[in-house]
Amino acid sequence: MTEAQHHSRVKLLEAARDLFRAKGYAATTVDDICGKAGGTKGSFFHHFKSKEDLVLSAVAYWNESTESLFAQAPYHAASDPLARVLGYVDFRASILDRDIPEFTCLLGTLVQETYATHPALRAACDRGMAAHIAHLTRDIEAAKRRYAPRARWTPESVGYFIQAVLQGSFIFAKAKQDAEVMRANLAHLRRYLEALFQTSKKKEK
Repeated sequence: MTEAQHHSRVKLLEAARDLFRAKGYAATTVDDICGKAGGTKGSFFHHFKSKEDLVLSAVAYWNESTESLFAQAPYHAASDPLARVLGYVDFRASILDRDIPEFTCLLGTLVQETYATHPALRAACDRGMAAHIAHLTRDIEAAKRRYAPRARWTPESVGYFIQAVLQGSFIFAKAKQDAEVMRANLAHLRRYLEALFQTSKKKEK
């Protein structure tokens, strides 16, 4: 693939990412994607066999770009694993000053709409979200060993709970066209995590 062809493909993927987050899968047409990318249908079908082929590639592109974004986030610098877990929540709150489609999740948006009609897409979204949770779970597991070794909950269940709060908050932010409800939810989530790891009791000892 030449550099020009690679650039053309990335433009289509980024256009699809933005449109799917803003309009959803069904409402976004190939023409919409080509128009936003500044390309032609010929270019589109040179890179992708179909709209579904594109969306599967867009999911993979999303996973790569978000993995890079979170890998570079400042909370990773903390030596305390609990500080990293809480820092993840803080980082999520810090990016809420963007437009709503820019801080919501492509995978969550797609799977809500297509889970019953596009099994390959549902599975791809599931894998992407599960991989993100797995990264977060490593810090939760380390924090559990340090602060709550006897707790009966599993690190993975907490990882899924954190993501459930996020995905639900994305829905409310879209419904209200405002990020404030999500800011409040993240603040509650942070307080819950602090209580879950019993940091206040540890400080008193």
